Amino acid sequence: MPVLAKYMGLLALMLALLTFAPLGVAVIVQDFHIAWRYLVVIAALLIFWGASRSIAEPWHIQTNEALTVVALAFVLSPLLMTFPFMGSGLSFYDALFEAISAITTTGLSVTTDLADKPQTFLFARSWMQWYGGLGIVVLSVALLMGSQIASRSLSEPLGGETLATTTRTHARQTLMIYSVLTLTGILVVWLISGNGVMALNHVLSAVSTGGFSSFDNSLAAIDNWYTRFTIIGLGLCGALPLSLYAVVFSKNWRAGIRDRELLALPVAILLVTLLLFLSLHFYSGMNPQDAAGHALFLAMSSQSTTGFTTVDINLLDDSAKMSMIFSMLIGGGVGSTAGGIKLLRVLILLRLIQVVLQRTTMPSQAVHYPKLDGKVLEDTVIQRALILILLFIGVVAISWFVFLMHGYPPMNALFEVVSATATVGLSTGITAADLPVLLKLVLCLDMLFGRLEIVALLVVLYPANWVGKRKELS
Repeated sequence: MPVLAKYMGLLALMLALLTFAPLGVAVIVQDFHIAWRYLVVIAALLIFWGASRSIAEPWHIQTNEALTVVALAFVLSPLLMTFPFMGSGLSFYDALFEAISAITTTGLSVTTDLADKPQTFLFARSWMQWYGGLGIVVLSVALLMGSQIASRSLSEPLGGETLATTTRTHARQTLMIYSVLTLTGILVVWLISGNGVMALNHVLSAVSTGGFSSFDNSLAAIDNWYTRFTIIGLGLCGALPLSLYAVVFSKNWRAGIRDRELLALPVAILLVTLLLFLSLHFYSGMNPQDAAGHALFLAMSSQSTTGFTTVDINLLDDSAKMSMIFSMLIGGGVGSTAGGIKLLRVLILLRLIQVVLQRTTMPSQAVHYPKLDGKVLEDTVIQRALILILLFIGVVAISWFVFLMHGYPPMNALFEVVSATATVGLSTGITAADLPVLLKLVLCLDMLFGRLEIVALLVVLYPANWVGKRKELS
């Protein structure tokens, strides 16, 4: 427990610092009825941090402890932010839903009439998506934590196989890349649209692949296709491994542009675009130009798991919805802000299937190992990928069953559950204020499972994680 208290204290300090942003906005726009709530949250966080300062920093942190810290950061943060969100007229459960959707970079919303909501609320949702996308933990590693061993353990649960945030230096590099993408995006969208507030809110959500919009009908409210594609293009940038940018802009740039996920992402988008175009043109009756524009946009949105839309998803036919379901399930790159199973893991699965088929044509004594990018895939890498895929599908199946028991249409229910678990945010209309509380909580769990890649949250729920003596290094 002292280890958890120490690092949760550091994360509390980081969250307190981050909360000054919406507090500042609340003061500027004179939303004082919300500002005092943020002051209460900041005070509580700083008090907890102060109490944890006396705890000595351990020399090492166990895997289960690191996973627990990461999971608790994403569970407790939205619980705290529920209080200021309620200042915008939301009930407790709706405020909790919005906060979890924000921190997990999902973008599903039960709130309507956004034009009537306080500017502080709209900014706060996007801001939470921005720091949730990078990861509160990675921010803390980059700016606050000194122990490289502990920093490495804490950042690994968010990064997977390729994220270059295994030390404080690399975490800072990731923060720099993320910040440059964000600031550049805000400037470009502002120049194109002429609306600075809209640019700020939407770019924060786009780079984090979050998808919260300040419009009830998302980017359908923006008539300018240049603005639409600039915003969704930033989402696509966020769906690539952040460490890849450092490689591409280095002397080793040739290796960067040959990255499997970088090559797989546009291929997946083009395939989904084609399927959606056929549906929109021949089923929905759109003219070829409009069908092509909406198809490409939706494909980029679902594959990057950003979640913006330019059409009413509920009006799409089942073939279009199924295409987007598979796209959302796969998601973006490992080490990106995107959700889903991740392209790299799907590539590993496809490679294993290929090897199994190849072995049927080879002599029984022949040895043939699965490789990716010319390197033999280690058993642990394969096991982790397959287990996560299996767990992901299991979470979707269980959640889908709950929605079916409540009488929702199978395809729409599956779309909603996949959107939540893959942290996408696209909706067929099921997610709304009148959704039963139980189903809101199911979607909240889905969003947390998806953002934490399931295992971290399972560790928190595992009783043995909280019982027993901590192992000390000799």
